[in-house]
Amino acid sequence: MTIQEHLAWNAINDDNLSFLKAIGVDYVTINPPPPNLKDGSDRSEFWKELQKQVESHGMKLNNVGMNCWDEITLGAPDCDQKIEAWCMMIRNLGTAGIATLGYNFKPIGNFRTTATIGRGGARYSTFDYDEFMENPADVPDKYISEEKLLENLKYFLERIVPVAEEAGVQLAMHPDDPPIPEPLGGAARILSSLDHFERMFDMVSNDANAMLFCQGCVAEMGEDVCSAIRRIGTQNKIAYVHFRNIRGTPKSFQEVFVDEGDVDMHQAMQTYKEIGFDGPFMMDHTPGLPQKNAQWAGRAFAVGYIRSTIQAVYR
Repeated sequence: MTIQEHLAWNAINDDNLSFLKAIGVDYVTINPPPPNLKDGSDRSEFWKELQKQVESHGMKLNNVGMNCWDEITLGAPDCDQKIEAWCMMIRNLGTAGIATLGYNFKPIGNFRTTATIGRGGARYSTFDYDEFMENPADVPDKYISEEKLLENLKYFLERIVPVAEEAGVQLAMHPDDPPIPEPLGGAARILSSLDHFERMFDMVSNDANAMLFCQGCVAEMGEDVCSAIRRIGTQNKIAYVHFRNIRGTPKSFQEVFVDEGDVDMHQAMQTYKEIGFDGPFMMDHTPGLPQKNAQWAGRAFAVGYIRSTIQAVYR
Protein backbone atom coordinates (compact mmCIF):
# COMPACT_ATOMS: atom_id res chain seq x y z
CA MET A 1 0.00 0.00 0.00
CA THR A 2 1.34 3.40 -0.93
CA ILE A 3 1.44 6.84 0.69
CA GLN A 4 1.78 10.02 -1.32
CA GLU A 5 2.86 13.49 -0.16
CA HIS A 6 3.18 16.82 -1.94
CA LEU A 7 5.87 19.40 -2.51
CA ALA A 8 5.80 22.54 -4.61
CA TRP A 9 7.77 22.20 -7.85
CA ASN A 10 10.48 24.54 -6.53
CA ALA A 11 10.69 22.67 -3.19
CA ILE A 12 11.99 19.48 -4.80
CA ASN A 13 15.42 19.24 -3.23
CA ASP A 14 17.46 16.60 -1.47
CA ASP A 15 16.63 17.82 2.05
CA ASN A 16 12.87 17.73 1.52
CA LEU A 17 12.93 14.47 -0.38
CA SER A 18 15.04 12.75 2.27
CA PHE A 19 12.58 13.96 4.92
CA LEU A 20 9.62 12.49 3.03
CA LYS A 21 11.47 9.22 2.57
CA ALA A 22 12.33 9.09 6.28
CA ILE A 23 8.70 9.45 7.41
CA GLY A 24 7.53 6.66 5.09
CA VAL A 25 6.37 8.32 1.87
CA ASP A 26 6.33 6.21 -1.30
CA TYR A 27 5.11 8.66 -3.94
CA VAL A 28 5.63 12.38 -4.41
CA THR A 29 3.08 14.87 -5.75
CA ILE A 30 4.06 18.16 -7.35
CA ASN A 31 1.58 20.79 -6.14
CA PRO A 32 1.64 23.49 -7.27
CA PRO A 33 3.44 22.91 -10.59
CA PRO A 34 5.49 25.55 -12.42
CA PRO A 35 3.46 28.67 -13.27
CA ASN A 36 4.51 28.83 -16.93
CA LEU A 37 2.62 25.80 -18.28
CA LYS A 38 0.09 27.94 -20.16
CA ASP A 39 2.49 28.54 -23.04
CA GLY A 40 2.07 24.90 -24.13
CA SER A 41 5.78 24.18 -24.53
CA ASP A 42 7.12 20.65 -24.48
CA ARG A 43 8.57 20.20 -20.99
CA SER A 44 9.06 16.45 -21.03
CA GLU A 45 12.74 16.79 -20.07
CA PHE A 46 11.83 18.93 -17.06
CA TRP A 47 9.45 16.26 -15.75
CA LYS A 48 11.93 13.48 -16.50
CA GLU A 49 14.60 15.27 -14.49
CA LEU A 50 12.23 15.73 -11.54
CA GLN A 51 11.33 12.04 -11.76
CA LYS A 52 15.00 11.11 -11.72
CA GLN A 53 15.65 13.26 -8.65
CA VAL A 54 12.71 11.76 -6.75
CA GLU A 55 13.74 8.23 -7.73
CA SER A 56 17.26 8.86 -6.42
CA HIS A 57 15.64 8.98 -2.95
CA GLY A 58 13.83 5.67 -3.42
CA MET A 59 10.44 7.19 -4.21
CA LYS A 60 8.43 7.84 -7.37
CA LEU A 61 7.03 11.07 -8.78
CA ASN A 62 3.49 9.81 -9.23
CA ASN A 63 1.19 12.81 -9.42
CA VAL A 64 0.82 16.47 -10.32
CA GLY A 65 -1.95 18.54 -8.73
CA MET A 66 -3.21 21.81 -10.18
CA ASN A 67 -6.19 24.09 -10.65
CA CYS A 68 -7.93 24.27 -13.99
CA TRP A 69 -7.43 27.63 -15.65
CA ASP A 70 -10.11 30.30 -15.88
CA GLU A 71 -9.76 30.42 -19.66
CA ILE A 72 -11.06 26.84 -19.75
CA THR A 73 -13.68 26.86 -16.97
CA LEU A 74 -15.17 30.15 -18.19
CA GLY A 75 -14.87 29.34 -21.90
CA ALA A 76 -12.68 32.30 -22.88
CA PRO A 77 -11.84 33.02 -26.55
CA ASP A 78 -8.42 31.34 -26.14
CA CYS A 79 -9.94 28.27 -24.48
CA ASP A 80 -8.82 25.88 -27.25
CA GLN A 81 -5.24 27.12 -27.03
CA LYS A 82 -5.20 26.53 -23.26
CA ILE A 83 -6.75 23.07 -23.67
CA GLU A 84 -3.97 22.19 -26.11
CA ALA A 85 -1.46 23.32 -23.47
CA TRP A 86 -3.13 20.87 -21.06
CA CYS A 87 -2.84 18.12 -23.65
CA MET A 88 0.87 18.84 -24.04
CA MET A 89 1.32 18.73 -20.28
CA ILE A 90 -0.53 15.40 -20.05
CA ARG A 91 1.67 13.92 -22.78
CA ASN A 92 4.76 15.19 -20.95
CA LEU A 93 3.62 13.57 -17.69
CA GLY A 94 3.03 10.27 -19.45
CA THR A 95 6.50 10.40 -21.01
CA ALA A 96 8.01 10.91 -17.54
CA GLY A 97 6.04 8.02 -16.03
CA ILE A 98 3.82 10.24 -13.86
CA ALA A 99 0.63 8.25 -13.39
CA THR A 100 -2.04 10.73 -12.30
CA LEU A 101 -3.06 14.36 -12.70
CA GLY A 102 -5.22 15.80 -9.93
CA TYR A 103 -7.30 18.85 -10.84
CA ASN A 104 -10.58 20.66 -10.27
CA PHE A 105 -13.13 22.53 -12.36
CA LYS A 106 -14.29 25.62 -10.51
CA PRO A 107 -13.83 29.23 -11.58
CA ILE A 108 -13.61 30.35 -7.95
CA GLY A 109 -11.52 28.47 -5.39
CA ASN A 110 -12.40 27.13 -1.98
CA PHE A 111 -14.48 29.10 0.52
CA ARG A 112 -13.74 29.27 4.23
CA THR A 113 -14.82 31.38 7.20
CA THR A 114 -13.11 32.22 10.51
CA ALA A 115 -10.70 29.49 11.59
CA THR A 116 -11.48 27.48 14.73
CA ILE A 117 -8.83 26.98 17.40
CA GLY A 118 -8.50 23.34 18.35
CA ARG A 119 -6.18 20.85 19.99
CA GLY A 120 -2.96 22.43 21.28
CA GLY A 121 -3.85 25.79 19.76
CA ALA A 122 -3.93 24.39 16.22
CA ARG A 123 -5.97 26.32 13.64
CA TYR A 124 -8.72 24.30 11.96
CA SER A 125 -9.81 25.39 8.52
CA THR A 126 -13.54 26.05 8.99
CA PHE A 127 -16.64 26.73 6.93
CA ASP A 128 -19.86 28.03 8.43
CA TYR A 129 -22.57 28.75 5.87
CA ASP A 130 -24.46 31.22 8.06
CA GLU A 131 -21.30 33.22 8.74
CA PHE A 132 -20.39 33.09 5.05
CA MET A 133 -23.81 34.43 4.03
CA GLU A 134 -23.46 37.43 6.34
CA ASN A 135 -20.95 38.83 3.84
CA PRO A 136 -21.02 36.47 0.84
CA ALA A 137 -18.25 36.54 -1.72
CA ASP A 138 -19.12 38.15 -5.03
CA VAL A 139 -16.84 37.81 -8.08
CA PRO A 140 -18.64 39.45 -11.03
CA ASP A 141 -16.00 38.59 -13.63
CA LYS A 142 -16.49 34.88 -12.85
CA TYR A 143 -20.28 34.66 -12.97
CA ILE A 144 -21.27 31.48 -14.81
CA SER A 145 -24.43 29.38 -14.89
CA GLU A 146 -24.64 25.66 -14.17
CA GLU A 147 -25.65 24.97 -17.77
CA LYS A 148 -22.66 26.84 -19.22
CA LEU A 149 -20.15 25.40 -16.73
CA LEU A 150 -21.36 21.87 -17.52
CA GLU A 151 -21.03 22.60 -21.22
CA ASN A 152 -17.46 23.80 -20.69
CA LEU A 153 -16.59 20.73 -18.59
CA LYS A 154 -17.89 18.34 -21.24
CA TYR A 155 -16.00 20.20 -23.97
CA PHE A 156 -12.80 19.99 -21.89
CA LEU A 157 -13.16 16.30 -21.04
CA GLU A 158 -13.89 15.32 -24.62
CA ARG A 159 -10.50 16.75 -25.60
CA ILE A 160 -8.23 15.78 -22.72
CA VAL A 161 -9.49 12.30 -21.75
CA PRO A 162 -8.45 10.59 -25.02
CA VAL A 163 -5.01 12.23 -24.72
CA ALA A 164 -4.72 11.02 -21.11
CA GLU A 165 -5.71 7.49 -22.07
CA GLU A 166 -3.07 7.40 -24.80
CA ALA A 167 -0.43 8.86 -22.46
CA GLY A 168 -1.22 6.41 -19.65
CA VAL A 169 -2.24 9.18 -17.26
CA GLN A 170 -5.37 8.98 -15.09
CA LEU A 171 -7.24 12.25 -14.54
CA ALA A 172 -8.41 12.73 -10.94
CA MET A 173 -11.11 15.37 -10.41
CA HIS A 174 -11.32 16.93 -6.94
CA PRO A 175 -14.75 17.84 -5.52
CA ASP A 176 -15.86 21.40 -4.93
CA ASP A 177 -14.92 22.57 -1.43
CA PRO A 178 -17.20 23.21 0.31
CA PRO A 179 -19.33 20.84 -1.79
CA ILE A 180 -22.48 22.93 -1.67
CA PRO A 181 -24.48 22.53 -4.92
CA GLU A 182 -25.45 26.16 -5.28
CA PRO A 183 -23.65 29.19 -6.77
CA LEU A 184 -21.06 30.71 -4.47
CA GLY A 185 -19.43 33.98 -5.42
CA GLY A 186 -21.58 34.01 -8.55
CA ALA A 187 -20.25 30.78 -10.09
CA ALA A 188 -22.16 27.51 -10.25
CA ARG A 189 -20.84 24.44 -8.41
CA ILE A 190 -21.14 21.30 -10.54
CA LEU A 191 -18.94 18.79 -8.66
CA SER A 192 -20.51 18.91 -5.21
CA SER A 193 -22.13 15.47 -4.91
CA LEU A 194 -21.57 11.86 -5.88
CA ASP A 195 -24.39 12.22 -8.41
CA HIS A 196 -22.43 15.09 -9.96
CA PHE A 197 -19.37 12.86 -10.27
CA GLU A 198 -21.32 10.05 -11.91
CA ARG A 199 -22.68 12.64 -14.35
CA MET A 200 -19.07 13.59 -15.11
CA PHE A 201 -18.07 9.95 -15.61
CA ASP A 202 -20.91 9.58 -18.12
CA MET A 203 -19.79 12.65 -20.10
CA VAL A 204 -16.73 10.72 -21.32
CA SER A 205 -16.83 7.08 -20.33
CA ASN A 206 -13.19 6.10 -19.94
CA ASP A 207 -10.98 4.70 -17.16
CA ALA A 208 -8.82 7.82 -17.51
CA ASN A 209 -11.76 9.95 -16.32
CA ALA A 210 -11.74 9.38 -12.55
CA MET A 211 -12.15 11.02 -9.14
CA LEU A 212 -9.70 12.30 -6.59
CA PHE A 213 -11.58 10.78 -3.66
CA CYS A 214 -11.22 13.47 -1.01
CA GLN A 215 -12.66 11.88 2.13
CA GLY A 216 -12.99 15.27 3.77
CA CYS A 217 -15.11 16.67 0.95
CA VAL A 218 -17.19 13.49 0.73
CA ALA A 219 -17.95 13.79 4.44
CA GLU A 220 -18.74 17.48 3.89
CA MET A 221 -21.34 16.35 1.33
CA GLY A 222 -23.17 14.61 4.18
CA GLU A 223 -22.39 11.19 2.70
CA ASP A 224 -21.58 8.07 4.67
CA VAL A 225 -17.91 7.79 3.72
CA CYS A 226 -17.76 3.98 3.63
CA SER A 227 -20.86 3.76 1.43
CA ALA A 228 -19.34 6.38 -0.85
CA ILE A 229 -16.07 4.44 -1.09
CA ARG A 230 -18.03 1.40 -2.24
CA ARG A 231 -20.16 3.43 -4.66
CA ILE A 232 -17.24 5.11 -6.44
CA GLY A 233 -14.62 2.43 -5.85
CA THR A 234 -16.62 -0.43 -7.34
CA GLN A 235 -16.79 1.63 -10.54
CA ASN A 236 -12.96 1.72 -10.53
CA LYS A 237 -13.11 5.51 -10.38
CA ILE A 238 -10.90 6.27 -7.36
CA ALA A 239 -7.54 7.46 -8.71
CA TYR A 240 -6.13 8.29 -5.28
CA VAL A 241 -7.39 9.30 -1.84
CA HIS A 242 -7.14 12.38 0.34
CA PHE A 243 -7.28 10.52 3.65
CA ARG A 244 -8.40 13.33 5.93
CA ASN A 245 -11.09 13.88 8.53
CA ILE A 246 -13.64 16.54 9.43
CA ARG A 247 -16.03 17.35 12.24
CA GLY A 248 -19.46 18.85 11.65
CA THR A 249 -22.25 19.04 9.09
CA PRO A 250 -22.32 19.95 5.37
CA LYS A 251 -22.88 23.63 6.12
CA SER A 252 -20.79 23.92 9.29
CA PHE A 253 -17.58 21.90 9.51
CA GLN A 254 -13.96 21.98 10.64
CA GLU A 255 -10.97 20.21 9.11
CA VAL A 256 -9.51 18.49 12.16
CA PHE A 257 -6.58 16.18 12.83
CA VAL A 258 -6.91 12.83 11.11
CA ASP A 259 -7.48 10.98 14.41
CA GLU A 260 -10.24 13.14 15.93
CA GLY A 261 -12.99 13.70 13.39
CA ASP A 262 -16.43 12.21 12.80
CA VAL A 263 -15.26 9.58 10.30
CA ASP A 264 -14.05 6.20 11.58
CA MET A 265 -10.76 6.15 9.66
CA HIS A 266 -9.99 2.52 10.49
CA GLN A 267 -13.36 1.48 9.10
CA ALA A 268 -12.75 3.62 6.01
CA MET A 269 -9.41 1.89 5.42
CA GLN A 270 -11.10 -1.49 5.81
CA THR A 271 -13.59 -0.46 3.14
CA TYR A 272 -10.81 0.48 0.71
CA LYS A 273 -9.35 -2.97 1.29
CA GLU A 274 -12.72 -4.63 0.68
CA ILE A 275 -13.08 -3.01 -2.75
CA GLY A 276 -9.49 -3.87 -3.71
CA PHE A 277 -8.03 -0.35 -3.59
CA ASP A 278 -4.36 -0.23 -2.57
CA GLY A 279 -3.52 3.47 -2.77
CA PRO A 280 -2.09 5.98 -3.04
CA PHE A 281 -3.35 7.56 0.17
CA MET A 282 -2.27 11.07 1.11
CA MET A 283 -3.06 13.50 3.91
CA ASP A 284 -3.98 16.43 1.58
CA HIS A 285 -3.50 18.95 4.41
CA THR A 286 -3.67 19.09 8.18
CA PRO A 287 -4.46 21.73 10.85
CA GLY A 288 -1.98 24.58 11.19
CA LEU A 289 0.26 24.31 14.22
CA PRO A 290 1.24 27.58 15.94
CA GLN A 291 4.88 26.71 16.52
CA LYS A 292 7.57 27.89 14.11
CA ASN A 293 8.24 25.42 11.24
CA ALA A 294 5.76 22.98 12.77
CA GLN A 295 4.09 22.23 9.44
CA TRP A 296 6.61 19.42 8.98
CA ALA A 297 5.56 17.91 12.31
CA GLY A 298 1.91 18.00 11.29
CA ARG A 299 2.70 16.26 8.03
CA ALA A 300 4.78 13.60 9.75
CA PHE A 301 1.96 12.96 12.22
CA ALA A 302 -0.57 12.49 9.40
CA VAL A 303 1.71 10.24 7.35
CA GLY A 304 2.50 8.12 10.40
CA TYR A 305 -1.19 7.78 11.20
CA ILE A 306 -1.94 6.68 7.63
CA ARG A 307 0.94 4.16 7.68
CA SER A 308 -0.22 2.63 10.95
CA THR A 309 -3.80 2.40 9.71
CA ILE A 310 -2.64 0.69 6.51
CA GLN A 311 -0.59 -1.78 8.52
CA ALA A 312 -3.48 -2.49 10.89
CA VAL A 313 -5.88 -3.21 8.02
CA TYR A 314 -3.94 -4.54 5.04
CA ARG A 315 -1.51 -6.79 6.94
